[in-house]
Amino acid sequence: MSEIRTCHTPGIPDGEFLRGTVPMTKEEVRALTVCRARLAPGLTVWDVGAGTGSLTVEAALFTPGGHVYAVERNLEGIVLIEENCRRFGVGNVTVLQGEAPGALMTLPAPDRVFIGGSGGRLKDILAVCAENMAAGGMVIVNAITPSTMAAALEILASPPFSGLEGIHVQVSRLEALGKERYFKAQNGIWILSAQKDV
Repeated sequence: MSEIRTCHTPGIPDGEFLRGTVPMTKEEVRALTVCRARLAPGLTVWDVGAGTGSLTVEAALFTPGGHVYAVERNLEGIVLIEENCRRFGVGNVTVLQGEAPGALMTLPAPDRVFIGGSGGRLKDILAVCAENMAAGGMVIVNAITPSTMAAALEILASPPFSGLEGIHVQVSRLEALGKERYFKAQNGIWILSAQKDV
């Protein structure tokens, strides 16, 4: 039984996740990422650079009968992913500590791949995705740096990928400032997606 409610829409509030010092994909970005992935029951999902597991949890909730493989190199992240999965009562998740692309080699072929952290190995990770992904599968890259965005753009615009789509998201959140309120800007992020050719 989960400790807290489970949402049935993408974008679970950030405060419902355990976080620690590990970077977390914010709720607005998660909502858009999950929508871009067009998740469905029975799919196999890889979450590469899973961080706190916030996207892992959301993917697991939208793929009943499927399975999510959360790959993270940071031990604190591994613990947080496992704890967040318990909090939300998702049992269709396998958590793997390791560095991509090596940690991906033994996983079942994915229908969807989220890449939130690449450790500078994006090209190699996308090559493994292209080789192992089921035809018609999708890759979604969340990039916070221009260099990662540019690398993803170049690779996902080329075979075996097609249907490249991208958005840049800049969220500002309402916060208190003394007796006033203001919108505090969050980090901008590029969300790029493409499909593997059939």
